[in-house]
Amino acid sequence: MLECPAFENGKKILCEMGGKNADMLMNIYVKRCRKGERIEFLEKENETAILLLRGELKFSWDARADTSSGAAVAAGAAADVRTETASRESPFERKPFCLHFSKNTRAAVEALADSEIMVQQTDNPREFSAVFYTPETCLYQEFGKGQWGGAGHRIVSTMFDLSNAPYSNMVMGEVFNQPGKWSSYPPHHHPQPELYYYQFDRPEGFGASFVGDDVFKSTDGSYAAIPGGNAHQQVVAPGFTMYYVWMIRHLDGDPWDKTRIYIPEYEWLAKAN
Repeated sequence: MLECPAFENGKKILCEMGGKNADMLMNIYVKRCRKGERIEFLEKENETAILLLRGELKFSWDARADTSSGAAVAAGAAADVRTETASRESPFERKPFCLHFSKNTRAAVEALADSEIMVQQTDNPREFSAVFYTPETCLYQEFGKGQWGGAGHRIVSTMFDLSNAPYSNMVMGEVFNQPGKWSSYPPHHHPQPELYYYQFDRPEGFGASFVGDDVFKSTDGSYAAIPGGNAHQQVVAPGFTMYYVWMIRHLDGDPWDKTRIYIPEYEWLAKAN
């Protein structure tokens, strides 16, 4: 399904575990922060990722001994407070800054200017050291430029997935869908649920989002909740760049490992020049 909900008290809820779009198995929301506003986090069961979409933030978090192996943090262990400042004019400035931390980690963001953030959470019994991702530490990949006459050209940044965060139950990345082009293509699916949150470089921009056999008009601020097993692909109208955050929840015993199961009749496209 695809929706374009309004902000209520500066917050736009996309999905909730046990609530709205519960089959996403995640809490995901967009938050607009006024200059000077401070938001604190201390989750008892959930890991959290905070992505700066636009504005300027000061991130702070408790940094403890390395627990990336999944070992629990000893009760009362000393923690140093780390801080980082980041700014981003808009998502179309390819400068992702993201703080990713486990349950029982105290963290906060303070808006140094009016800002907008994306928050992704899911349950995870493991504890791990917080990681602050920057444009220099994210993985950038370019796809489709030489295929199908360039009709599938897109740029993908990945903050974290199974390869660099095996202790996490989530995946987070960004796609910069070039004007008039397709992404998440050829049509494919995977067992894990995925959510896309769209923004456009112009407010009147639009595209089309395919989820299973349904087609929706994607607009600025809309999102697509994609249940596991549903094929999904996107296209944007000429003249507009479409940006979307893509977020996946690993399944217990079946993590998303760059999993792409092609629809049989379209599988030949994956090998086509």
